[in-house]
Amino acid sequence: MDLIPLPRVVNLNEDAPPYVFGPEPALAAGPGAGGTARWLRRELGAATGWDLPSVGDGATGAVRLRLDGRVAERLGPEGYALTVDGSGVDLAGGSAAGLFWGAQTLRQMLGADAHRRAPAAAGRAWSLPYGVVEDAPRFGWRGMMLDVARHFMPKDGVLRYVDLLAAHKLNVLHLHLTDDQGWRVEIKRHPRLTEVGAWRPRSRWGHRASPLWNETPHGGFYTQDDIREIVAYAAERHIRVVPEIDVPGHSQAAIAAYPELGNVDVVDTSALGVWDDWGISENVLAPTEGVLRFYEGVFEELLELFPAEVSPFVHVGGDECPKGQWRASAVAQERIRELGVDGEDGLQSWFVRHFDGWLAARGRRLIGWDEILEGGLAPGAAVSSWRGYAGGIAAAEAGHDVVMCPEQQVYLDHRQSGGEDEPVPIGYVRSLEDVYRFEPVPAELSQAAAARVLGAQANVWTEVMENQSRVDYQVFPRLAAFAEVVWSRLPEPARRDHTGFQARLRGHFRRLDALGVDYRPPGGPLPWQRRPGVLGRPIEGEPPNV
Repeated sequence: MDLIPLPRVVNLNEDAPPYVFGPEPALAAGPGAGGTARWLRRELGAATGWDLPSVGDGATGAVRLRLDGRVAERLGPEGYALTVDGSGVDLAGGSAAGLFWGAQTLRQMLGADAHRRAPAAAGRAWSLPYGVVEDAPRFGWRGMMLDVARHFMPKDGVLRYVDLLAAHKLNVLHLHLTDDQGWRVEIKRHPRLTEVGAWRPRSRWGHRASPLWNETPHGGFYTQDDIREIVAYAAERHIRVVPEIDVPGHSQAAIAAYPELGNVDVVDTSALGVWDDWGISENVLAPTEGVLRFYEGVFEELLELFPAEVSPFVHVGGDECPKGQWRASAVAQERIRELGVDGEDGLQSWFVRHFDGWLAARGRRLIGWDEILEGGLAPGAAVSSWRGYAGGIAAAEAGHDVVMCPEQQVYLDHRQSGGEDEPVPIGYVRSLEDVYRFEPVPAELSQAAAARVLGAQANVWTEVMENQSRVDYQVFPRLAAFAEVVWSRLPEPARRDHTGFQARLRGHFRRLDALGVDYRPPGGPLPWQRRPGVLGRPIEGEPPNV
């Protein structure tokens, strides 16, 4: 059985005659199982043609869904136990989330065609091997960061990725909503953020060293109702959405919309547009009370769109803030003296700490890239460790929660092979096997600090991913390997059975085909997946372990 991620216990008799569903199986859903029942009727119903009527309609239940406290005690709230016997399927979850993850396993067990939107063959018989699957995740944070600022992904594409995360038992979608190259969420009190900030006149084609340009204007944004829909859709699938509004750097799109946000005593900010290039813009937010009030207004609207019960964390970026304008700005220098902070680095820390306290006062937890450690953090703040393991180690040892996402290991914009046909090659080679051998918890962490590692996420930066197909190519199949790393209890990296994973992946490719995913084939890119002549920025050798 080609199950991905690998369950803890798989005891299936695949050599014996299977359990065969009747032409119209019924579904029995106990208290708390209604969400998974609706999902099964919608998704399995579409693929199989089943209506899955409830037992209350007089049918005999072939699929039984229930919550079971004993499963929660034994496996945890996200655990499940799936049993196939002569009466059908019994799926017990430690919580509604555990039940839902068990339903993903059930769909995988039914085969690739169970992932289609309509029956592929009329009248086919559906069957399952007899036996038991028991499972639960290793980490509570199993995420993917999707950059929709550099290249906008329309709402339907985001909803599709929510489904793809759910199919791999991932439970966090971190949306990078703002950057120099675009602002992607409607803020009603500041309409120019999307009227102006959501659009750029052109985009560089390839890495910033490329001489090529795509002269087609690019942009788009999510209305507030779009965001509510995304958050609700994800919550139905037990996925939390973490919004990111980047401050004080990566802010040129906001400054283009509202020039007073920038360092107006240094730069003619009224002449700035949304940046059309990649990299790190020198145009950063001014350290003024007016800017703080502006962004408090942004976050007030954001908190309403992302309710605390489904989105307790708010990401504020806090990374890669050039200091040149602050050094040249009399306003910024006076602010440094007034606050008594340690230069421009202290000013950046003050900026982040302001929103740390502001969010905490409203029952939310700030999370930011590991640069936010440099000025000290409030106790409830968490760190996304991206520059390597070091930031995460320092944060965990200092008592902060950590999400491990080191660029040397799990940045999926990095190239998958050293071959010349790899499209727009960026960074180090991070092969499928490299991702499969990623370990989120460094061995040098103390036991107490290791408990601070909430989990990990794979990051997808989209500068050179101009459409959904390019995102698919960079993400899959490596996201399947990542999902197994954060869900399954695997041995230490050197002892992991990558050969066995590859064997299971052959069956998983058929599921991805059914789902319409434009993944990278094992033999390399197909002709239409290549980008000949478009420059990337490959880095040779093994990435440093920092």
